[in-house]
Amino acid sequence: MALPNLSEADRKKALEKAAQARQARAELRQRIKGGEMSFAEVMAKSDDPIVARMKVATLLESLPGFGKAKAAKIMSELEISDSRRVQGLGARQREMLMQRLG
Repeated sequence: MALPNLSEADRKKALEKAAQARQARAELRQRIKGGEMSFAEVMAKSDDPIVARMKVATLLESLPGFGKAKAAKIMSELEISDSRRVQGLGARQREMLMQRLG
């Protein structure tokens, strides 16, 4: 798919929007890591674009006591692809994650 030709102003707007989204995801990860939000609370907000576009691996790694190895192990056991985003989880995958972590 070819990238659209954007004017300089449109390109700047798109870059600012992407930066804001990254900042919002970083703040969400900090809230999760700090224990302000539980896994169940995050999954309840899965219709929020910030949560929906977060990779499942990143979400799991943000949980207190979790790192890359533990997150990878859970994703492997539940047959969730490394590239899967929260919005792309199937009903069975979502249910199994909730049973395990919710």
